Order: sequence, then structure tokens, then C-alpha cells
Amino acid sequence: MSTGELLNIEPQELQFPFELKKQISCSLQLLNKTDNYVAFKVKTTNPKKYCVRPNTGVVLPRSTCDVIVTMQAQKDAPPDMQCKDKFLLQSVIASPGATAKDITPEMFNKEAGHDVEECKLRVVYVPPPRPPSPVHEESEEGTSPRASLSENGNLSSTEAFSNSRTLFERQEPRDNSSEARALIAKLTEEKNSIIELNKQLQKELELLRQQSSRSRSGIPIMYIILVGLIGIILGYFVKRT
Repeated sequence: MSTGELLNIEPQELQFPFELKKQISCSLQLLNKTDNYVAFKVKTTNPKKYCVRPNTGVVLPRSTCDVIVTMQAQKDAPPDMQCKDKFLLQSVIASPGATAKDITPEMFNKEAGHDVEECKLRVVYVPPPRPPSPVHEESEEGTSPRASLSENGNLSSTEAFSNSRTLFERQEPRDNSSEARALIAKLTEEKNSIIELNKQLQKELELLRQQSSRSRSGIPIMYIILVGLIGIILGYFVKRT
């Protein structure tokens, strides 16, 4: 802030986010520190390049006034983004009740004995804000959509979803660690139960095989006994005859 006897000027340098082929504006705020009407006039070393509105005016006592400075669209960028343009803001006490129509060039003539306060302002080019990174479209079978910026600069619903999902994925391993351990213990218990059941089924299958072999070997023995009994009976009848 530039502080003088009559006006406070903020800022003291005009900062333009330089872009080719685009008009760029910045503002100055003039604060009248006195109880008098203060007239002001804005001059520049390159009047064809800039438009100042208002370039002259009156700031009421203990009041403020905004001045808009617009730089015309430029076809070429200056070397090293350095600008040599300067502005000069002159201020002088005006008569009570004065308006912009009452301002004359003679009021700012020091040679005529007027007490003129002057403040020099320099021009600074600053890099323009970076555009948001391009968003690549994802297929329906791909991952979730990435974040994007809406036109008003707020987060879109896609970005909100992406950020919430990222936060969830970061917190998920911590939140689910106990659940994961419980799940592993349960699966281990089920595995052991299945192994024991498999062993029991193997034993039962072996017993069934043994019983089956015994039943098959018993058929010839009964057959032999039966044949023997028939032979004895036949021999008995033969002897009697």
C-alpha cells in the first residue's frame, strides 16, 4: 500500500496475468484519508496500450474509489516477461462538493502553485493460472472416473466421488485389519474341520471295503458246506438202497 498525505493507494504495482491476444484487467483502490474532497488523475507512459476507468475523478472524504486498468490484447510477449510501462497517479484537494465534471488539467499543474501529490506505479506481468490437468475418459469397464473441475471452479461430483474413494482406500486397510484376521481364523478353522472330516470318511470307506471283501469270501465257504451236506445225504440214501 502506498501512503500519502491525501490518498492511500492499493496495490502499489499493477499486476497483470499476461496472456497473448487477451484483454487483462486489474484494479486500484483509492482511500481518502482526509475530510476534504480529493481529485485524482491517472497517467501512463503507454496510453495506447491501457484503458483506465475512470482516469479522473473525485474521492469523497473518508471514502474509497476503485479504478480499473485494462491492458489491450497483446500479439507478442515481451522479452523475459518484463514490462517497462509506468503509471502516475496525481491527487489534489478539490473544493467541497466537487464532482468529476469540475476537474480541470490546471488543477494538477505544480507550476501554477497547486500542491499536487504524486504516486508512481509500475507494471508487473505474472504467469497466468495453470489450467486443470486434462481428464482422460475411462471406459465403462475401466476404473472409476477421475477428478475434474466444474466451470465455476468448484469440485464436480466426479471429483468428489474420486476423492472419497481414494480416502476410503487409504483408510480401508487400517479399518479392516481386525476383520481380516477374524476371517483368516475362520477359514483356517473350516479348513481343519474339512481335513478331519476327510480322514473320517477315509476310515469309513476302508471299513466298507473290508466288509465287502469278507462278504465275497464267505460265498464259496457256504457253497462248499452246502455241497458237502448234499453229498452226505446222497451217500446215506445210496447205502440204504
